[in-house]
Amino acid sequence: MFLDEATVRVRAGRGGNGLIHFASSRHNPKGGPDGGNGANGGDVILRASSRVTTLYSFRNRPLFAAASGVDGRRNTCHGARGEDLIVHVPIGTVVYDAESGDTLGDLAHDGDEILVATGGEGGRGNASFTTARRQAPRICERGLAGEEHVLRLELKLLADVGIIGFPNAGKSSLISHISAVKAKVADYPFTTLVPNLGVVDVNGKSQFVAVDIPGLIEGAHEGRGLGDRFLRHVERTRLLIHMIDLAVDEDGRDPIRDYEAIQEELGSFNPRLVKRPQIVVANKIDVVDEEAVEAARKLFAERDIEIWPVSVATGYGIRDLVMRAFRALQDAGPAKTETDTVRRRVYRLREEDTSFRVVRDEDGLVVYGDEVEKLVRKLILNSQDSLAYFAERLEKMGVMKALRREGFKAGEGVRIGEMEFELEA
Repeated sequence: MFLDEATVRVRAGRGGNGLIHFASSRHNPKGGPDGGNGANGGDVILRASSRVTTLYSFRNRPLFAAASGVDGRRNTCHGARGEDLIVHVPIGTVVYDAESGDTLGDLAHDGDEILVATGGEGGRGNASFTTARRQAPRICERGLAGEEHVLRLELKLLADVGIIGFPNAGKSSLISHISAVKAKVADYPFTTLVPNLGVVDVNGKSQFVAVDIPGLIEGAHEGRGLGDRFLRHVERTRLLIHMIDLAVDEDGRDPIRDYEAIQEELGSFNPRLVKRPQIVVANKIDVVDEEAVEAARKLFAERDIEIWPVSVATGYGIRDLVMRAFRALQDAGPAKTETDTVRRRVYRLREEDTSFRVVRDEDGLVVYGDEVEKLVRKLILNSQDSLAYFAERLEKMGVMKALRREGFKAGEGVRIGEMEFELEA
């Protein structure tokens, strides 16, 4: 099954905990602290791969979680870093933050990667807290949770040529004729429910990739006929073949109106699409007379549009159409991607915010700030040593000074993050 959209949750690994331990042996019964550090958790990375062609496998796997870091051990042995989770996605996948809608990356080439969730920091063991004044610290840190995000994945097929037009204009028949794809063809609307991607051989040496875009009718950009799901695949293409049905339709459509309606849908979805190079192809000349073909040619010429008469059913004009498309591709520039993503990994810069603020509310004093809240989450405050270290850090960060400005008194409760403390003055 073809699937070009998916929503997934990614969770990086938790950092390992630090260890409180003291070396002890027969020859050194009161050895120094040797508790090792916990390791960072693994990252979650999305990687574009030619081995994956759809997002179907993501439908039944909503969570992707990386491994956690290993806890520190005795003898100052640090834990092993959590293994990264590499998630393979199809080439052409655009990654969005599901909550903000921001574009995180465009994986347009085989091997492109994006880091979507960073592993949590590992905690330090007591060996890392040893100083000249604190030679036997009973202090350690717990590892932090890894990042967790909800992502929306959207596949935009990578093709050189997009074949567009109303249902039954001959798009699927054309791609079946010029490539090895055996697209489903029938005489009713929306026979094609998924894009058909095919490689077109030009002259035995050169090829290009073509895709037919189903579901285009008036109102497609708003979701009618599934058009909004498929219009995104046009954005990748460098050239459009616009199929026009010259045969009289039972609904009374005419070629000019069909052409203008599709142009309107392209412009409404993305204004840049109407500026993309197009070859307007007048199909089904085998079932209309020459006068009808000439009349259509004149109508389009009045709008400075040249049409290319063909018959997909008989093969008339198809070979010349392939050559013309190939020459147009040579003149066109490279396909544009969603973002200027650098190949290989794309890291998002996260600067450490050291600022904080102190607020007095109805329950007492509250300290807000990324760094001070992180300090509280990491420290295991179960000993006098750790409490003393915590107080030192608050003093050095300027938190105690700010608390005193707000009228703090010894023994008064102070809330930081999810924890509440009674601090000395």
